Parts: sequence; C-alpha cells; structure tokens
Amino acid sequence: MIYSSKLLSLIKLITIYSLSLLYIFVGVKHFSDVDFFLVIVPPYIKFPHLAVYLSGFFEIILGLLLIPTSTRKFAGIGIIVLLISVFPANIYLYISEVPQKIYGITKNDALLRLPFQLPLTLLAYWHSKEKTSKTFDLFSIFIFIPTIIYFLTL
Repeated sequence: MIYSSKLLSLIKLITIYSLSLLYIFVGVKHFSDVDFFLVIVPPYIKFPHLAVYLSGFFEIILGLLLIPTSTRKFAGIGIIVLLISVFPANIYLYISEVPQKIYGITKNDALLRLPFQLPLTLLAYWHSKEKTSKTFDLFSIFIFIPTIIYFLTL
C-alpha cells in the first residue's frame, strides 16, 4: 500500500513537470510565433496582439509556478482560469474556416480539440490539490496519457 501511494505521487510529479514544460513552451511560442496564435483570436477581441501576449505570459508564469509545492495550488487554479479564458479561441477555430485553412486542419480536427480542454482542466485541478482520492489519482493519470500524446502531435 505504501509503495503504491509513493508510486502514484511520483507519477503525479512527472505529470506536473510535463505539463509545466508544456505550458512554458507554448507560452514562449506566443512571443516567438505571434501570428500562429493571432489566427484563432476571435474577431470580437479588440486587441488581439495583447490577448496573445497576455495568454502567453500567463502560460509561462503559471507553468513556472506549477513546479514549487508552495505555489502549485495557485498555479492550478490559475491554469483553470486561463483554460476557460482561451476556450473561445478553440471555439472560433471550430466555427471559422479561415483559421482551419491556415492551420491545414478540417472542421472535425478542430472539433476534436474542444474536449481536450476538459482533461487539461481536471489535471490542473488535480495538481492544485495536495491530497486526492486514489481513484481520482488513477483517473487523472489515465487521462494524462492521451492528453499529452494529443498535444505533442499538434
């Protein structure tokens, strides 16, 4: 029993560091390839460049804050807020043919992206908690695998 809880803690730590790196990498990309993100900023956003820079800034900061135990809860909650905030960009990608053509994806590909925000949100919640049930730990590990594979193939 002790071994399994230590193993679950180790796996959780691996997921924390993996997602931290993913958020930092994507956040940096917001600054190094602004046009990539501008394509999916919905037209009702008045300052699209600012939106891209701010979301990238928060991805980097929250990715970094996910690493220390003392800031992990704040980072997890912040990531949830960030994911909710950028979700309209994913919806816009789904409803607009322009970004679909620019990205070279189909409407179905864009649709497939939408539900992946939910596991990222659940993982951020999981990472914000010091203790969770073994069932939730196992579920989170289970959803981490396809989620990280999907995002690495984007």
